[in-house]
Amino acid sequence: MNATAHPGAAGAAKPPGGSPLPTLDVDRSDPAYRAWLKEAVRKVQADANRSADTHLLRFPLPPEWGIDLYFKDESTHPTGSLKHRLARSLFLYGLCNGWIRPDACVIEASSGSTAVSEAYFAKLIGVPFIAVMPRTTSREKCRLIEFHGGRCHFVDDPRAVYAEAAALARRTGGHYIDQFTYAERATDWRGNNNIAESVYHQLRLERYPVPAWIVATAGTGGTSATIARYIRYMQYDTRVCVADPENSCFFEGWRDHDPAARNDRGSRIEGIGRPRMEPSFVPGAIDRMMKVPDAASVAAVRALELAIGRKAGGSTGTGLWSALKIVAEMVGEGRPGSVVTLICDPGERYLDKYYSDAWLAEQGLDITPYTMAISAFLATGRWPC
Repeated sequence: MNATAHPGAAGAAKPPGGSPLPTLDVDRSDPAYRAWLKEAVRKVQADANRSADTHLLRFPLPPEWGIDLYFKDESTHPTGSLKHRLARSLFLYGLCNGWIRPDACVIEASSGSTAVSEAYFAKLIGVPFIAVMPRTTSREKCRLIEFHGGRCHFVDDPRAVYAEAAALARRTGGHYIDQFTYAERATDWRGNNNIAESVYHQLRLERYPVPAWIVATAGTGGTSATIARYIRYMQYDTRVCVADPENSCFFEGWRDHDPAARNDRGSRIEGIGRPRMEPSFVPGAIDRMMKVPDAASVAAVRALELAIGRKAGGSTGTGLWSALKIVAEMVGEGRPGSVVTLICDPGERYLDKYYSDAWLAEQGLDITPYTMAISAFLATGRWPC
């Protein structure tokens, strides 16, 4: 089987919304190619088959409030983050569309966690992988990408990751997997044990099996789109809130109905927040958004460790801050129910950032007022003004 790529060849195939793919000397009906494809899909599906579901953990709240707060702990996936689900879906999507081919490099634009998971799946099926990432990406994420056999390619401007990933694909004859375009369409939002279906299945024996709110954060927007679509498809009354960090345009784009919204600075909360409205972010599926200060995200993630003994990444803190504010509204209204948010990835990846006082000082972040606000709320049930 000849799988030689010809970058830049005339008549290159172009997936919808993606970068041009080089013409290949590959006959898609070739038995050798079909055998490789079947084996690659089998390996990716087998990963899902042998993976247990992730846990639903409870955050301790005063029992008299009549409210339950849960965390869907996505840090227990084989590659340690929520992005394991996405990477699996993206690889199946790319394989079944004929975009991922034998020996051709898979390339991604990422802030780290998706790239860790994609490096894992690339190694699983035996194709090379390159992650195009901001130079500020945590050292631990870079180590994990390389551990799984991937290579890190850094850019100084976070806004340049898209163009550089597409350019690398053209130069190498590889495939730019493009999570920011394909996240919302690669995932089966109707079910198939997606994250939303899993949450409702795990809540079925709880006292409030249909949560009042699910709080997500957005990098690609694929998770919030999947959750919101599933809720509507199943006709649940749950509402979806997306928490957005500083230096991200999602909140402004959603609020102003502006698909051209932009932000000129990179997010300090790795994995979420984007400088542009990504194709996979679906504003119409979201009921509410909150803008969360970065210092509040760090304060919340440190409060989480005190409450349940678990370190988590900064994006988990962004979601927790918003979830606690929603709980405060429910307490104030005397409305019982449940709220669900996510542990997106483990805090051990960010010991030099969100758990480092030196990093906070370097960034000019003072978490003290936000730490005091969380403590006061948990003690009194009233959110400080």
